[in-house]
Amino acid sequence: MELTETLALKFGVPVEAFRLILTLIAGYPIAAIYRKVIVNIETKALHHLFFAFCGLSLCYFNYGKDTYHSLLAISVTFVLVNLMRGAPHLLIGINFVFHMSYLLLGYYFTASNEYDILWTMPHCILTLRMIGFGFDVADGLKPADQLSKEQKETALRDLPSFLQLLAYAYFPSGFLVGPQFPYRRYQRFTNGEFLEHAGCVDAGLQRLGMGVLYLIVCQVGLSYLPDNYFLTPEFVQVNFIKRIFLLGFWAKFTLYKYIACWLFAEGALMCIGFTYKGKDAQGQPDWFGCTNVKLMLLETGNTMEHYVQSFNVNTNQWVAQYIFKRLKFLNNRNISYAAALSFLAVWHGYHSGYYMAFVMEYMIVSTEKQIERVYTREVLPKYGETLNNSMIYKILNFVALKSYNIVYMGWCLTSFVFLKYERWIKVYAAVNYFGFIYMIIWACMFRGYRFLVGKESRNVESTAAVTGKQSTY
Repeated sequence: MELTETLALKFGVPVEAFRLILTLIAGYPIAAIYRKVIVNIETKALHHLFFAFCGLSLCYFNYGKDTYHSLLAISVTFVLVNLMRGAPHLLIGINFVFHMSYLLLGYYFTASNEYDILWTMPHCILTLRMIGFGFDVADGLKPADQLSKEQKETALRDLPSFLQLLAYAYFPSGFLVGPQFPYRRYQRFTNGEFLEHAGCVDAGLQRLGMGVLYLIVCQVGLSYLPDNYFLTPEFVQVNFIKRIFLLGFWAKFTLYKYIACWLFAEGALMCIGFTYKGKDAQGQPDWFGCTNVKLMLLETGNTMEHYVQSFNVNTNQWVAQYIFKRLKFLNNRNISYAAALSFLAVWHGYHSGYYMAFVMEYMIVSTEKQIERVYTREVLPKYGETLNNSMIYKILNFVALKSYNIVYMGWCLTSFVFLKYERWIKVYAAVNYFGFIYMIIWACMFRGYRFLVGKESRNVESTAAVTGKQSTY
């Protein structure tokens, strides 16, 4: 039995997960070696070779011969951008279809009932990186006045060598669980543009410390609330209110597993000096340019939209830049948003749970906006001053929003974790389908509200027409 398997068995974790954690932690000594030995070497090819070698070695450590999948994908993109630069739209299309098809075929041949740590996990990160790279190369062929501000910052006028593309794709601490970043950031980093700024190591070690804390809380929490507990008859026998809160706390602990991995990766990227964003409000260097989770918003937010804004930030930004905003020609934000969520669902795989999770995200965020609209229009104008001066209301409002935040997080994450229909529907049944029921009740109430408001508006307009006065409703 190899050393990693022995240690994994000793710590009581799957060997694949243990290798993943070791790989993320390896980013810190790699960062130290780069800053001490490589950073001042003038030959940039050695920088690229260092990153390519480290990334490939870590990939092989995790996935062995399956590393060829990522090598093949990178090679195909390199060939495409060199052969098809004269046809940018065709380049984008073929590059997109190839990477998504390869990823989905990988899912098809490796899928099981669980979230597996296989070669497909880093490959989904690579898929977005190579698709974005294709877009950036195509943008580099357009006149500057046809590009948005974001596109101007990422467009590539000159193509990198194959070694540079390998180093970008396998960048240590960035290839395994993200975050996403454009080639231009890697280019600026290796050109030394961020070297003059201090404080990256301190920021990175703080992020590492937060990652350790979240991982400990995750392990302790899930030891009391393991996934399988929610499929047992014992869970169904628990009081309903307790059931939905237990599911909510389980979801928080489950999220912490992802957050810990992202924090480990971000911390290593900070330590190497990769994540410079600019100056903050106090004029100090801001090292949060590749942040994948906004911890303050995540822990203090009260709505599902806050979760969306604070969780998997870089992936959401990637989808916004390369999918949502490029569908602007449809002239319909709802269609573009639905298309972006559909892309994310397909990108995750075939399991019905992914699709249900993103459908629920769309429905719940839309419902929250409707409630906010009614509250802003009907409640605040009449009772806003009274409510704002009431301590009892503030306390009740805080408790209600926090309870909603916890409870509905459990509802939303259920299908994402349990994946198969027969598993997540069993958990939904165990909590009496409350998420569906409450949203249906609200949809009926909101429809009635819109009807009444529309009727009132028509009456006001009719009165104004009769009296010859213009409606100000």
